[in-house]
Parts: sequence; C-alpha cells; structure tokens
Amino acid sequence: MPTQDTNEALLAGALTQTPPSDALSEQILDAAREQFITFGLRRSTVDDVAKRAKVSRVTVYRRIGNKDGLVSACLLREYRRFLVEVDDAVAMLPTIEDRMVEGFVAVLRHIREHPLVGGLLRLEPEIMLPFLTVESGPAFLAMRGYLADRLREARRAEGRPESDPTPVAELMVRITVSFLLNPVSCFALDDDAQVRSFARRYFVPLLAAG
Repeated sequence: MPTQDTNEALLAGALTQTPPSDALSEQILDAAREQFITFGLRRSTVDDVAKRAKVSRVTVYRRIGNKDGLVSACLLREYRRFLVEVDDAVAMLPTIEDRMVEGFVAVLRHIREHPLVGGLLRLEPEIMLPFLTVESGPAFLAMRGYLADRLREARRAEGRPESDPTPVAELMVRITVSFLLNPVSCFALDDDAQVRSFARRYFVPLLAAG
C-alpha cells in the first residue's frame, strides 16, 4: 500500500512534470483560461468554455470535467508554469537560504500579478477561496512536496545534515496562502524588498528549527 510520502511525491511530480501532450485538452484549457480572465468565474459556464474552444459541451465534460474541474485544471496548469519560473529565478543562488528567500519573493509576486490567479483573487475572492482552501488538498500536498524536494536537494548539494524538510515546507505554503487570501497585515509586503526582508527574518530561521 502506498505511503503518505509516496503519494505526496507522486503529487509533486504531477505538478512539476509536463503533462502528456493532448492538443484538444490544451485547447479547452486555453479557452477556459481566456473565459475566466475575461468574465470571471461567476459569469462563466461550461457552455461558454465549449463555445470558445469550438467543441461540444460533452467533449469538455469528457476531457476535463464540470466547471469546478475546469477551474482546478486551469489553476494546476498555471502552478506548473510559474514553478518553472521560480526554479529559474533561484537556480544560480549559492545557498539554501538565498533560494528560500528569492523563491518566496518570486511566488508572491507572480501570483499577485497573474491575470488568472491574482485577478480572480481580487475580483471574486469568495469564489476562489474554496480552490485555495477546502478543495485544494491535492494542490496543497503537491506544493508542499515540491518545496520539500527543493529544500532537500539544496541541503544535499551543500553537504548539510539530512533532515525532514516537510514541516518547514508546510509552514511556508500555509503562510504564503494566508497572505494571498488576506493581504491585510501588520507586515509590510508591498514590494520585493519588503517581501525579501520578511522572508529572511521569519522563513530562514525555520531551516534551523527544522
């Protein structure tokens, strides 16, 4: 029977790997992304996405699923894309601390500026909330697994003692999501310099604690 660690590793792999090429599914997701950005989630239906993709409603259901499935699939694809950008942003940094800090800066900036994720969080936060909380289990585990893997790889590359980075990864994911859902805070995180300062003060010590 697969263990929890095995399941999380599989989810993390699904998040970071390029999915099998499927032109029709990509066509549908491209249409859904454009529909959601243009009209929001509340005013969009599966029929709207089908028309924009120039396919039947049945095809959308068979390939992707219902409206919630469309939203989840769109978000997961965007997460995959920006994780590639995060990896590129931190690849040449010398220490695990530097990578943690710049990774947090890149993630927060990217999501805030993202036309789909950030845009919907600003315009329809009450609808986006379930996709980032109660219905985000697989995505949460995948993000935690991805971050834990990166922290583990960085420790090995620097010859540091082995330790389980999962608790640190979970805290980072939960804190990041909380700032995205409710930006009102006593912490000033209005620009990259402030986000970087926050990460160095509060995230970096987690590495030693972990």
